Amino acid sequence: MELFRFANPENLYFLLVLPFIAATAAYSFYRSARALKMIGDKELVDGLIPERSASRPVVKLIFVSVSIVLIVIALARPQYGSRIEEVKKKGIEIIIALDVSNSMLAADIKPNRLERSKQAIERMVEQFTDDRVGLIVFAGDAYMQLPVTADYTSAKMFLATIGPDIVPKQGTAIGAAINLGIRSFSPSNTESKAIIIITDGENHEDDPVQMAIEAAKNNVVVYTVGIGSPEGAPIPVEAGGRTEFLKDRDGNTVISRLDERALQEIAGRTGGKYIRAGAAGMGLTEIYADISGIKKTESAGKVFAEYNDQFQYFAGAALLLLLAELLIMDRKNRRFLNMKIFRVKI
Repeated sequence: MELFRFANPENLYFLLVLPFIAATAAYSFYRSARALKMIGDKELVDGLIPERSASRPVVKLIFVSVSIVLIVIALARPQYGSRIEEVKKKGIEIIIALDVSNSMLAADIKPNRLERSKQAIERMVEQFTDDRVGLIVFAGDAYMQLPVTADYTSAKMFLATIGPDIVPKQGTAIGAAINLGIRSFSPSNTESKAIIIITDGENHEDDPVQMAIEAAKNNVVVYTVGIGSPEGAPIPVEAGGRTEFLKDRDGNTVISRLDERALQEIAGRTGGKYIRAGAAGMGLTEIYADISGIKKTESAGKVFAEYNDQFQYFAGAALLLLLAELLIMDRKNRRFLNMKIFRVKI
């Protein structure tokens, strides 16, 4: 198995020049065609200028355009991973359980509770070196978004796609998230396990405290982050192309408030900590510092340790196309106009 990547992917932005080249060429062809049309009939023009070629400039443009694409790819330095190496790391397995219920769209924490949580998680993942991370989302039920991995790039990629629309059932099932987290750690890991739950704490579905007790039995430390304010905020919903606020059956605006009591008890049952997120910070840095004190377990993983550059193939192909473009003349050669290489006998 080989892994493909670009060493300098930012250079791919140079491909944006192609539409401008195409537009300029199209305008040039249009002006030439209009000028020839003003001279007279096409057959008359062909007789006056027998060496004129309508196709050669197009072919030359195609050659130049493809050459530019190949040169840009070469500048981006395509590489293939050619050697897999087993790497042993000593770290902790951390599963982040993120509440994606509609109440997380409340904006008492800017820009809203969910987006603020995602930003903080991304910053925390950027601090990881030897630890492994997994990602769970939950609302009315819990769902594994990313199994435990040392691939932090994938973790951030999956994190970016998270929203309330990725779960089929609304609600807040913190207990289900803890239960899924307990079952998602590596079977060989018996000690170095932590779950971080980020939620507004309004549990409506199950008994999260009982699941916290189960987590403690399985040597899992649970940390909880309460996001939102005790005063609460309305929940925005999209209706008819405009944003309104969620209302109850009586037509009153629903206010989502932070419920800290259950989150404090969940963390306390497992030896973890509860932190209330605020405008100044989410508290994940403090939690990660505390998690770092948990006994670390050695784990092995395979990574591509060596990458071979492949840019020379693209550069070579571009050079050949440019040489071919130079050899193709804009006009037909007068010497070959009357030559018929393939004669048809009737």
